[in-house]
Amino acid sequence: MDASAGLKWTHPSRRFYRFGILVIVSFFLYGSYFAYDSVGAIEDYLMEHMKIGQSDIGSMYSLYSWGAIVTLFFAGWLIDRIGTRKSSMLFAGVVTLGAVIVARAADMRAVHIGRFIFGAGSEALIVAQSAILARWFRGKELAFAFGASLTIMRLATMFSFNTEALIAERMGPAAALWVAAGLCVLSTGACALYALLDRRAEPLLGLSEAAAGDRIDMGAIFRFKVSYWHLTLLCLFFYSAIFPFTSLSTNFFHEKFGLPLAVDAEGGFITAAFANFRHMFSTAPGTTSIVTFMSLLFAPLAGILVDRFGKRAAIMVLGSLLMIPVYLLLGFTGLAPRFPMLLLGVSFVLVPAALWPAVPLIVEKGRLGTAYGFMTLVQNFGLMLFPWLNGRLREATGTYGASMLMFSCLGAAALAFALMLLRNDRRGDAVLERP
Repeated sequence: MDASAGLKWTHPSRRFYRFGILVIVSFFLYGSYFAYDSVGAIEDYLMEHMKIGQSDIGSMYSLYSWGAIVTLFFAGWLIDRIGTRKSSMLFAGVVTLGAVIVARAADMRAVHIGRFIFGAGSEALIVAQSAILARWFRGKELAFAFGASLTIMRLATMFSFNTEALIAERMGPAAALWVAAGLCVLSTGACALYALLDRRAEPLLGLSEAAAGDRIDMGAIFRFKVSYWHLTLLCLFFYSAIFPFTSLSTNFFHEKFGLPLAVDAEGGFITAAFANFRHMFSTAPGTTSIVTFMSLLFAPLAGILVDRFGKRAAIMVLGSLLMIPVYLLLGFTGLAPRFPMLLLGVSFVLVPAALWPAVPLIVEKGRLGTAYGFMTLVQNFGLMLFPWLNGRLREATGTYGASMLMFSCLGAAALAFALMLLRNDRRGDAVLERP
């Protein structure tokens, strides 16, 4: 008789225990994702409260990426060195420290320090989370585990855009930032709970620490195929056209289209929050979150279709192409923004569903950590530069046209590299187009 039978679902070998780990690990980054976009969700309140401009809001995102760039060079090594339990607690503590510094900051210098620390911990925590999922789900439901954790992180972004402005309106921007910091504290608590459960399971299951997924071997990078470089540059320009825009678009929708920052609803905070979600397309932060909402709903389905039918490079071409008219419509027409944002949401569903699973098809298995790590590093250079440049363009021109033209050009650059990737793949063994 199985010795664990008497323990039933409480034993680490049981599916209930494993999926309990998944739920807990998925919340590692809930606070981080919520806090990342909190400054964008309440940018109007912050600009008025701190007497700052758009470029200052953009710099908050740029400093996050600077911190991320620094830690991506050694996060994987540290995780391998001290293990997932200690490293996840360490990185979650750094995230919380950064969020607290931002929440209590009295000037931009303190905000910049806090966002840098916050970014340094957040991106490293993503690496630790990936290692933990591989530790517990390798050979089982690994793809599902990654999808489930991504869904919870997208939920955090959506809640940030649809509640933070309401909190700032009723209690002030400092209160909204403290809520974000509080959620980071809860995420740190999730790391502590994981550590307890993992420590209990390790001797019973004979678990071994999974290698961190984002370690960077600089020497291996120059031996990658041309297709990898096309994919990396596509990643750079695609995400540089998405995240810097959504991070700063709340003010854009409020100023140009007159969308309110929150629904004018009577009753308590919970009632008003539900009203915000019911009227998502009618508020500036809610319109911003359309992209995340569509990804949350349709990304798993897109992944299933890509696995079944292939056509990865062609899908990336289509997704990149859809981005170009979105920003032109937003910047130079009076069309209701919900329609271009729905189109941008389609793009955000298609390209990531094809991009990230394409890497193992063109890179050797032993170099996947380096491949993903370097792509993330390059991506963060774009996420560091373009939020700041977006803010500078708005302040220099006094309009949104130059920023929208910049994002449209980034979409065109992503399309160019997607076409190069498709051409190169078809000239070779067409591995990206096969199921």
